[in-house]
Amino acid sequence: MRPSSLRARAGALRRLLLVLGGALTCGGFGLAWYVGRFGRREGAVPAEVGVVLGARVLAGGVPSGALWARVEKAVALYQQGLVPRLLFSGGTGLHPPSEAQVMRALAVRLGVPAEACLLEEQSHSTEQNARFSAEVLRRLGAQRVVVISDAYHLLRARQYFRLQGLEVATSPAPSGERLEAVEHFYWTVREAFALLAHPRVLLARSPLR
Repeated sequence: MRPSSLRARAGALRRLLLVLGGALTCGGFGLAWYVGRFGRREGAVPAEVGVVLGARVLAGGVPSGALWARVEKAVALYQQGLVPRLLFSGGTGLHPPSEAQVMRALAVRLGVPAEACLLEEQSHSTEQNARFSAEVLRRLGAQRVVVISDAYHLLRARQYFRLQGLEVATSPAPSGERLEAVEHFYWTVREAFALLAHPRVLLARSPLR
């Protein structure tokens, strides 16, 4: 093959890669806009269980700001009568005890009866939050849940819970005092590209549809 033909093919390949890269980037930022818009919407409705997704536990078992905010929002939903039980989902990270245990202790301090609190302590990812929580929910016979997490996380979380055959509403924990605008933008874009990398999750539909 002539050098000119090789150069032409290489040029065509570069142009194709640039087009694909541009399309992916535009799609990613477009989805990030939707992720942010979706997460800001309060979608809580009466449900059988509120599922609270874990966040980092600091040294000494101290709850991080994200964990505090998620539990406070879950407690508010419980006190409003929207959910009669709370399922705390999160395993043990760098610092024990498990995220679920720390969340339950905090919820009890805030007035939720211990018997209304359930634990899922195996998960270390959003996919595992949904999969292991679904096992607990099936044993309860629960089908409708409200998932509580940070706003940027809610769309991907909902999709994973939908894959488990659950009817899912979402409720955002307040993040204004914890996250700067740049941080919020970073996590929102990160969530969008995580969804693009897993089309099966992105396209999951409600079991009622």
